[in-house]
Amino acid sequence: MRKLGLLPKILLAIILGIVIGSFSPEWLVKVFATFSGLFGNFLGFAIPLIIIGFIAPGIGELGKGAGRLLGLTTGVAYISTIVAGLLAFFVATLLFPHILEVGGLVNEYANPEEALLAPYFTVDMPPVVGVMTALLLAFTFGLGAAVIKGDSLQKVMVDLRAIVEKLIGSVIIPLLPYHILSVFTNLTYGGQVKMILSVFAKVFVIIIALHVLYLIVQFLVAGQMGRKNPFNLLKNMLPAYFTAIGTQSSAATIPVTLRQTKLNGVNGKVADFVIPLCATIHLSGSTITLVSCSMAVMMLNGMSTSFAMMFPFILMLGITMIAAPGVPGGAVMAALGLLESMLGFNTTLTSLMIALYIAQDSFGTACNVTGDGAIAVIADSLSPKSKA
Repeated sequence: MRKLGLLPKILLAIILGIVIGSFSPEWLVKVFATFSGLFGNFLGFAIPLIIIGFIAPGIGELGKGAGRLLGLTTGVAYISTIVAGLLAFFVATLLFPHILEVGGLVNEYANPEEALLAPYFTVDMPPVVGVMTALLLAFTFGLGAAVIKGDSLQKVMVDLRAIVEKLIGSVIIPLLPYHILSVFTNLTYGGQVKMILSVFAKVFVIIIALHVLYLIVQFLVAGQMGRKNPFNLLKNMLPAYFTAIGTQSSAATIPVTLRQTKLNGVNGKVADFVIPLCATIHLSGSTITLVSCSMAVMMLNGMSTSFAMMFPFILMLGITMIAAPGVPGGAVMAALGLLESMLGFNTTLTSLMIALYIAQDSFGTACNVTGDGAIAVIADSLSPKSKA
């Protein structure tokens, strides 16, 4: 049981939450509500630390290797991530109103929170700084360390990242299934879980289809720029795709991604630089998932999903993905601050978001690493090194 991966644990937590919420007395559901309330407050405290701990050293490290290939790869990866987010937005806008009950969770209750039982008690855990302040601090410290080549500051930020990684890996991720169990127990008791599960299934299918579609688009562009057959390029990257489904980690898949990218004829030096970098900064599959899942949750709650609201979120998401820690579910952890500050998510909505995201995290990671192969072909075609 201890060896069980995060996805099986989350799925088990959802099932147990539904079962427990179906027959439990009110007092027991309130016990679960108390735990989820405490965990949610702690998560709110940790979010600014996650943002500063990952974005600041990430930007600082990008600056250290300043050069044409770095700027080129970073630019292409960012554009790819933004295009992925926009694709998800337009498809969700087109399809979701027809397959989801828009405002379904607010039809019965003026405020969806009214359907949930309140915890026995809460403990206020205010974050040290607000989310936007944390983002600004991360950008300031990261860019500052890169500009002044401040090794001392960079070492402090790297140590902070190690502490935050430990916090996520040893506390947040292990407790996450219990948090999801508690939330679904309360949702089931409040009679809202049936609609949410139907959303899970429909959104899951659309997200996987979007991943496949976007990979085809990426390799069509890469094939055109690299003067190679795009479908042969994509076929060669399939071992990386299936490896990532098993590992749920872009970093753990780097050796396979690198081997398959070189098999596609990418210059060795370019591949050695681009693939490890893109494992950190290019998360197009995760972005598709985050945008799609957030819009599904927002539509269910009758919230606005206008372009004016979602476009700034997508632009910031492209930057914040640099902060995604190398653990299953890391991308959604890094995005929680934006979900709260830019889209107005509360604890219950972030819990639904986490469950939706992690349910297909393997496929998002697989899309990320496979797309890295396309980015490498594009960077190779634009880099003078490839002509040497």
